[in-house]
Amino acid sequence: MDGKKLEYKGEEALKEIERLTEKADEVQKSILTEVLTRNCETEYLFKYMEGSKNILEFKRNVPVITYKGIRPYIQRIVNGEDSSLITGHPITEMLSSSGTSAGEPKLMPSIAEDLDRRTFLYNLIMPIMNRYVPGLDEGKAMYLYFIKAEMSTPCGLPARPVLTSYYKSKHFKCRAKDPFNDYTSPDQAILCKDSSQSMYCQMLAGLIHRHQVLRLGAVFASAFLRAITFLEHNWVRLCNDIRTGQLDPLITDLECLSCMSTLLSSPNPCLANEIEDICSRVPWKGILCQLWPRAKYIEAVVTGSMAQYIPALEYYSDGKLPLVSPMYASSECFFGVNLKPLCDPSDAAFTLMPNMGYFEFIPLGENGTMLMNVGEEDEVPNDKLVDLVQVRLGCYYELVVTTFAGLYRYRIGDVLQVSGFHNRAPQFRFICRRNVLLSIDNDKTNEEDLHKSITVAKKLLEPYSALLVEYTSYADASTMPGHYVLYWEIRFHGSSKADHLANIALDDKVLQECCIAVEEELDYIYRRCRTFDKSIGPLEIRVVELGTFEELMDLFINQGASINQYKTPRCIKSIAALELLNSHVKASFFSPRDPKWEKL
Repeated sequence: MDGKKLEYKGEEALKEIERLTEKADEVQKSILTEVLTRNCETEYLFKYMEGSKNILEFKRNVPVITYKGIRPYIQRIVNGEDSSLITGHPITEMLSSSGTSAGEPKLMPSIAEDLDRRTFLYNLIMPIMNRYVPGLDEGKAMYLYFIKAEMSTPCGLPARPVLTSYYKSKHFKCRAKDPFNDYTSPDQAILCKDSSQSMYCQMLAGLIHRHQVLRLGAVFASAFLRAITFLEHNWVRLCNDIRTGQLDPLITDLECLSCMSTLLSSPNPCLANEIEDICSRVPWKGILCQLWPRAKYIEAVVTGSMAQYIPALEYYSDGKLPLVSPMYASSECFFGVNLKPLCDPSDAAFTLMPNMGYFEFIPLGENGTMLMNVGEEDEVPNDKLVDLVQVRLGCYYELVVTTFAGLYRYRIGDVLQVSGFHNRAPQFRFICRRNVLLSIDNDKTNEEDLHKSITVAKKLLEPYSALLVEYTSYADASTMPGHYVLYWEIRFHGSSKADHLANIALDDKVLQECCIAVEEELDYIYRRCRTFDKSIGPLEIRVVELGTFEELMDLFINQGASINQYKTPRCIKSIAALELLNSHVKASFFSPRDPKWEKL
């Protein structure tokens, strides 16, 4: 696909949205036909279709799969076999997903033209925003973007997160000058591999341009809040740089030094004093509007697990800046855009663009009740899936995607609800990730992974005649960075005297080692976020009094839960339940060090 044909500006972009959504059914059939035409001779499709390009045969014969179904082919490709195992085009890179398989990141195939598709969706955002917020071409955007660690596969293909792929591509680095996308951050700072130096330089650039900034944001709400915390800890240094016109000596990256020396061309004590006066005030409620007085909104993903950060964002903006989630995307495929970006975050709905891939849906019922009947690895009958234009208003679905790069009827794992239609294209609210308990940043920890980790850690209690009676968890976003909290109820064996001695022996160090033992067993993405990205704080274990989990059960039963079917929730989201647990905490312990993590 010609990249130039995918670039639409202003009114042309809005017209293209109308054209695609008015003919959503035709566009979807065209996309699937093109996928089958290009890829029918691949080993994967030929096994099911024997070279046929017929859509009905595709729906009848090609199975609905999870990563387990495509992983053997991915492994063969990364070990040196040809891309033709799954796609008719050369695979140019593997995109590391935030999900995991056997503790390692899932690798998603990507071909060159995928960057064109992603760029197409990015190019729709500003024309949509400009309909609601005029004048965005009269200032700058302080968007804090970061690259992540890369891996190299045995065959030499790079393996990296989808956003890192985009920022390193010519689509981003060689983009045309555009007043609607004038960033405060120099590209060199965005592309700095040292996240601390990158953050410092991007924040410094944002402060230097504070009177020109019209938009604030980062990709995820967690990253933007991390930047605010960084500013709290470093504003004195940043002000000093602006006052003297000299970059802090701790910045050693050559590209950062080069680009920031241009911005710090001369001392500016007046600007430094303005920022110092604002940052020295406490509390920091409304600090964003004070530092960047012309800002009109904050752009970041605040749906799904990121919704936990909305109160903090509203605090720092004093509720004066709308929170905008502009698009819906994943490593596997970019999906759609938010046509009403200034809506309340809880109402955010994404219109799936029918040219981005071929979309099918597993029905989960009118209220999601079928969700529990369709497990993550359960086989889904082919005839149960419905097409994009066949979904029904108010109903819940799991998204299934087919791509040019070699994913066929692949379960994304996202649960969506149809909230409306734009022309013939449905609009979806993101409800949740299937089987995800805890998430702070890019991490996604499910119940099985958490249980396995705790099973290993609780063995450290055995030498002290201590038994983990019950546990639950909570993703605490009130700290920066956020961190996992485990509530443990511990009982000691033996007589009261033995209990007393065990209590003495079970000192802080034992529980701290339990914390790190849990973290060591969590997956690659979690450990990377903790150790390399520093986007997750140390795991915490809060030991609660005996009988606390019985009170927790009573609470849920009083709220309508069945005593016969009650199971301790492995993740707590209820405010009342959290208050109960916290009121019975006897002691709190944190991981004493980072978990082991090595770049693959």
